[in-house]
Amino acid sequence: MSALEGMNVVDLSRVLGGPFCAQILGDHGARVIKVEGPSGDETRTWGPPFRDGMASYFAGINRNKSTVCVDLARPEGREVLFQLLDDADVMIENFKTGTLERWGMGFTDVLSVRFPRLVHCRITGYGDSGPLGGVAGYDAAVQALSGLMSINGTPSDPPTRLGVPVVDVGTGLNACIGILMALHERSRSGRGQQVETTLYDCALAGLYPHSINTLFTGRPPQRSGNGHPNIAPYDSYATGTEPLFLAVGNNGQFARMCEVVKRPDLPADPRFITNATRAVHRFELRTALENAFRPFAAQDLFEKLIAVDVPCGVIQNVVEALAHPHTAHRTMVVEVNGHRSVASPIKMSRTPASYRSHPQAIGESTVRVLTEAGLDAETIEKLLAAGIVQQADAATQSATKAAPA
Repeated sequence: MSALEGMNVVDLSRVLGGPFCAQILGDHGARVIKVEGPSGDETRTWGPPFRDGMASYFAGINRNKSTVCVDLARPEGREVLFQLLDDADVMIENFKTGTLERWGMGFTDVLSVRFPRLVHCRITGYGDSGPLGGVAGYDAAVQALSGLMSINGTPSDPPTRLGVPVVDVGTGLNACIGILMALHERSRSGRGQQVETTLYDCALAGLYPHSINTLFTGRPPQRSGNGHPNIAPYDSYATGTEPLFLAVGNNGQFARMCEVVKRPDLPADPRFITNATRAVHRFELRTALENAFRPFAAQDLFEKLIAVDVPCGVIQNVVEALAHPHTAHRTMVVEVNGHRSVASPIKMSRTPASYRSHPQAIGESTVRVLTEAGLDAETIEKLLAAGIVQQADAATQSATKAAPA
C-alpha cells in the first residue's frame, strides 16, 4: 500500500506547476488521469533533448499517470470529463481565468454542486482578480515582478533569472500541500472545496529572507552573488583547486573551520567574533579565508570540514551530482520501463513512493480509462470517430514503452 492508495486525481493542468503537483500525488499511490487536449501539453515540444519523440521536459514530471486525450472545447468532451469526475477526489487545472466558467464548469455553480466531495485545485499566474487578475503567468515573468530576479546575480551584473523554474516548482509543492489539507478537512466535513495557489503568491512567499529584511528596513536588498545578506561566511571561496561553498551558520562551526585551516586566531578577532561582525566585515574575512584555503584542494578541504560538522560543498555540475555515490545511496534516480528520472524526495517508512508507469504518449490510455469509467465500446468508438477523444497509435505507444535508458 502507498500513502495515497485509493485517491483518484484528474489532472487537467499543463506545463510544470500542476503536472509536478499531480506527479507527487501519483508517486505516492494516487491514481492520476492526465487529460490533454488534441494539441497536447505544450511541454511535449519543449526540447531538445527528445527520446522517441518525447521531450525530456515533459517526461520528468508526468510519470505515474494514465494519459487521456479529450477535446474539452466541445460539449461532448466535457461530458466525458464529467464521467471521469464521478469518482474523482481531486481535480487540478491551470486554465486561463474564466475558461471553466465559459464551458459551464465553474466550481461554485457546477462542480461543487454536482461533485460535492471534489477538491478543485486551481493554479493561476496572479489569481482571478486585482490589478493583475487574469494575466497569464510564466515562471520567469513572475520572478521579475516578484523581486526574485532583482536579488539574483552579482552587484556588477543586471538582475538574473534563477537557473531553475523555482516559482513553478514551489507552486506545485504548495498546491500539493493545499490538496492534502483539503482532503484532511473533508474527512471531517464530508465536503470538498477549492484550493487556489498562484505563481505570484508563491514567489513572494519564497522570497526569504529578503522579504522580511525589507519589511524590517524598508530598503530594497542588493544583489550579493553567492553571498548571503544575513550570514558570513556564506559564499563560494577560492581554494587551491576549484571553489568551495561555505554555509557557516554559527560561531561553533566558524571556530572548527578555522582550526582545520590553521587559523585559530580568527574567531577572537573583533571583526569576526560574531556573525553580525563577520557580516559587516565580510570582505576582510574573504581575504583571510582564501589565503588560508590556498594550500588545500577543494575536495580534500571539503572532507576535512564535513568531518567536523562544518556545512560546505564542492561545486559540482549536474552530471557529477546525479552520478554522486550519495545520490545512488538515496535512490534519487529511478527507472520505469527504460525512462530514468529523479525520484520522489519524500521518504516514508511504511508507505514509500512507487514508480509504476512511464510517461505516456498523448492518448495512450484513452480507451482503457474510458472503459474503466463505464463507457461502453460503442460509445468510445463514436467518440473516437468524431474526434472528441483520441488515442495514441500503436507504433507511438510501443516506442514510448521501449525507450532505452
